[in-house]
Amino acid sequence: MRIIRNGELVLPTGVVTGDIVMENEVITYIGHITDIPDDAEVIDATGCYVFPGFIDPHTHFQMTNALASTADDFESGTAAAIAGGTTTIINFASPEEGSLKQGLAVHKGRAENHIACDVAFHMEITDINDAVLQEIPAVAKDGVASFKVYLAYGFRLNDKEIYEAIKAIAPTNKLVAAHCENGPLIEALIEELRQSSKLDVANHPNSRPVLIETEAIERFVTIGTLTNYPVHIVHVSSGAGLETIETLRRKGARVTCETCPQYLVLNDSVYSLPNFEGGKYVMSPPLRKAEDNQILRDALASGKFQTVGSDHCSFNFESQKKQGMHDFTRIPGGIPGVEERGLITYHVLVNKHQVDPSQFMKVISENPAKLYGLYPKKGTLQVGSDADITILNPYVEHVLSKETAHTKADYIPYEGINIKGGIAHVFLRGHHVVNNGELINAHLGKCIP
Repeated sequence: MRIIRNGELVLPTGVVTGDIVMENEVITYIGHITDIPDDAEVIDATGCYVFPGFIDPHTHFQMTNALASTADDFESGTAAAIAGGTTTIINFASPEEGSLKQGLAVHKGRAENHIACDVAFHMEITDINDAVLQEIPAVAKDGVASFKVYLAYGFRLNDKEIYEAIKAIAPTNKLVAAHCENGPLIEALIEELRQSSKLDVANHPNSRPVLIETEAIERFVTIGTLTNYPVHIVHVSSGAGLETIETLRRKGARVTCETCPQYLVLNDSVYSLPNFEGGKYVMSPPLRKAEDNQILRDALASGKFQTVGSDHCSFNFESQKKQGMHDFTRIPGGIPGVEERGLITYHVLVNKHQVDPSQFMKVISENPAKLYGLYPKKGTLQVGSDADITILNPYVEHVLSKETAHTKADYIPYEGINIKGGIAHVFLRGHHVVNNGELINAHLGKCIP
């Protein structure tokens, strides 16, 4: 038995002071304890917030693309996640040899016995044919959290294929998400930049302007509306992208959306840093203007975003990103951030915007659990739920640094950012895995289901 005493318990209805008992991997009691068994492990959480374990709905661990393989595998990626208070991640699985079922099995095989937190999977759909359409119900039954389509990259689907995919997914009741950028227009803009010899990293955002994002968002949501099925937009990066979503919502579209910490605290000025430092920040969509940061922060505080995902897709700067020093299209896109996501979001919402911690809890735990079929097993503090618990000390002040980060990447994009709030303890299904900020057990994670 483990008991958390005198914590500020962050419940859906608000924050209350109380105790939590954990036994057999679940929460067995919430309230006030008077008699403590002699053999109980007691954690004093006085003055600390007690959250349901954070859920990161957007990670890419142990992934290989056309340019490179990620620095983080499941072992290092989930260690970084749990050190940052995240007890469940939802990673993207891609098809193998054209098969969704084989792709899911391969990704689960990579993760099992190597993970520090629990892992669920999204399934990417990169091609549409009869075999894929027939496999969709099977992988949904096998427990994938959602399906994702792309409107960019070489494996993007066209509008007709996206329509067919949503129609096939609808009977499963699984969420359909999309990477919303207009792939053909990106290719046209890159070709123009190439012909003008403008391939330095400062031109990366010019190849993927805001209009590329807003057009794709409107098109994808329109397809969802035609199928009468709700859709989800990942990594919204701009104020214009959010306004497109809000306009469609006002017209009756059923659409949820996610943003990421990088779009809250970083802006496109980094692409002009000397010594190719801007290469560290190449991602898609790219970082936008400082004004976009403010718009997205305000929107998050007002409840317009349902989730915050890290989009953790880590590559080493020295050995991988620098291969595109003279051609930004050769820079593998993505950044590390699974460890920093929770604290940056907390700092933005609770410290800067003065929102109630229960609102932060919704975007970091409850909402992703509900969207991806994990609730109430995950994402809430209630009797019978998994004892996934993150205790956050709101008084600790520190500076984010690669020196203390757990990613295998050789940098973090949030270097030098001052944060008020630190992860004190983390419990994964009742097991004490982070103690006084130190990771003490890194191999207790399970694949879901």
